[in-house]
Amino acid sequence: MNLSTKQKQHLKGLAHNLKPVVMMGSNGLTEAVVAEIEIALNHHELIKVKIASEDRDTKQLIVDAIIRETEAEKVQVIGKTLVLFRASEARKIEIPRK
Repeated sequence: MNLSTKQKQHLKGLAHNLKPVVMMGSNGLTEAVVAEIEIALNHHELIKVKIASEDRDTKQLIVDAIIRETEAEKVQVIGKTLVLFRASEARKIEIPRK
């Protein structure tokens, strides 16, 4: 599922008031962190992940790995915060058509 610009804008608005539900520690992206992101996505559909990396390239590699592992859509990255969306079977969040 590729999100259009209109859909991303809608999700950014919904994510604005959210607090990060998953915070990565100094150990980086572990299997436990990926499992926690999976659980949060299944429950909430739209989540924020706090990435604890100072290096830009490392942070981008972590973001790419999270997207690849969870099969979620990247809505945006602001600073150390990644916003992810993955629709669940229950469809809790209605996104506008393309």
